[in-house]
Amino acid sequence: MELQKEFQKPYFQELRNFLMGERKAHTIYPKGGHIFRAFDATPFSKVKVVLIGQDPYHGPNQAEGLSFSVALGVKPPPSLVNIYKELREDIGFQFPTHGHLIHWAEQGVMMLNSVLTVRANQPGSHRDKGWEHFTDKAIETASRHKDHLVFLLWGKYAQNKETLIDGSKHLILKAAHPSPYSAAAGFFGCKHFSKTNAYLKEHGIEPVDWQLPL
Repeated sequence: MELQKEFQKPYFQELRNFLMGERKAHTIYPKGGHIFRAFDATPFSKVKVVLIGQDPYHGPNQAEGLSFSVALGVKPPPSLVNIYKELREDIGFQFPTHGHLIHWAEQGVMMLNSVLTVRANQPGSHRDKGWEHFTDKAIETASRHKDHLVFLLWGKYAQNKETLIDGSKHLILKAAHPSPYSAAAGFFGCKHFSKTNAYLKEHGIEPVDWQLPL
């Protein structure tokens, strides 16, 4: 896959050196084995939806390498609760007792943060260090080599990635970010989950079972 070539590029070597230094001086999230979890949980061959986030949760035990998802046993953050609320209104979703979204990832929903690591308690601390080059390449590669994907772009940051996507052969759905600060201004009522499945069905692709284990 084209992404393998990125690991050898100068920017990625600089990113690797930066992360080595960060680990010596700070706590970094998610843990090492989960940094590339979005790719591990949703192999390129299975991708049918791409949900773009910004950077990982920065609180203890939250980040697990999937955008918006938190580990079992961790209280769902406010943005994820709002996602659940929209799911309930859109498709009759039942609230689970957790915020673990691996069920979506395993069905082909790539939950990709633009930045894959963060320093504990310092949101945005690993931005502009190289991760964006890597994840932009992933988005562009998926757009070029796949057909009939759904890209979920919530909030202005994610929507800036639209230029990487070929809108003539993919569905791009845009809405406000599900954060409590913006959800009422255009996330609630977006019906992205039913729209995603309608598009997938239209193109002969298995829809996503959005209901999570309770």
